[in-house]
Amino acid sequence: MSTDISASARRNSSAIAGNAIVRVGPVNPTVAQALSEEFDSLVLPGAGDQRDTFLKEHGQDIRIAVCSGKVGVDTELMKALPNLEAIINFGVGYDATDVAQAIERGIPLSNTPDVLTDCVADTALGLYLMTLRSLSSAERFVRRGSWASGENFPLATRASSKRVGILGLGRIGQAIASRLESFGCEIHYHNRTEKTDTAYTYHRSASELAEATDVLIIAAAGGPQSANLVDATVLAKVGPQGFVINIARGTVIDEPALVNALKNNLIAGAGLDVFAHEPAVPEELLELENVVLLPHLGSGTHETRADMAAVTLENLRSYLTEGTLVTPIS
Repeated sequence: MSTDISASARRNSSAIAGNAIVRVGPVNPTVAQALSEEFDSLVLPGAGDQRDTFLKEHGQDIRIAVCSGKVGVDTELMKALPNLEAIINFGVGYDATDVAQAIERGIPLSNTPDVLTDCVADTALGLYLMTLRSLSSAERFVRRGSWASGENFPLATRASSKRVGILGLGRIGQAIASRLESFGCEIHYHNRTEKTDTAYTYHRSASELAEATDVLIIAAAGGPQSANLVDATVLAKVGPQGFVINIARGTVIDEPALVNALKNNLIAGAGLDVFAHEPAVPEELLELENVVLLPHLGSGTHETRADMAAVTLENLRSYLTEGTLVTPIS
């Protein structure tokens, strides 16, 4: 992402003080503490009169926004910050930010890539096993006393030696594929462009990928370009013996179509760490035994969150001292 001349000129003309840095929404506690104690930054109030008053008073002076991937800097907020120079994002996803406006205005945006790849891939693997082997359902079976009363738990699906389709073969998709190779799985993928450095089987569309595989794992980036990429047509190709795992963004799946597919056994099951309107989960999913539901915990380990906080603060310090971001979105 390029930086325009006016942004560069502003950056070089004067040092950036704490009252030119704003925290947007809740962020990681380590980042929030540093913003307050080390940088003495401002905090944007929630929606309403307080926010309006804050933006009238401080909007012209804000040069850096620090946010989470969940909240971002949306269209209206960015418009209210006419001298914004940089957006520093805690998280790998940045679809909550108006990237198009940022590009148009030459505002660079950073995220925290790489450091969460392994934990998100581990979560995908956990969901894969839980979903195919019905592990969470089996645990509930034991807890409610069904096993002790003499009932037999239904047979599940073998997890090894499956044909697995990775929708989005980026860093995280690659890490998921590597893990599943150890299970003897045959890896297929769909990407916006075919990769020349992999032996995995490429498919030209999500629909073709779903039709060719037993399990569809969604690892695609969020945002408008991938919204409802997995729709009713793709789910029909997954089929009544197939499974869907999503650790990317809830918006990549047509959620009503997924609910319908699960309710009517059009697919065998799903493992979901993300949803379209988090933290809201469709009520109908809560009653189904063929779906595993997690609270968007893909990168949720002490180690990864500490690494993400470190990268976020490194980006902020770098911009304040050098006028550049360490991990800019290209």
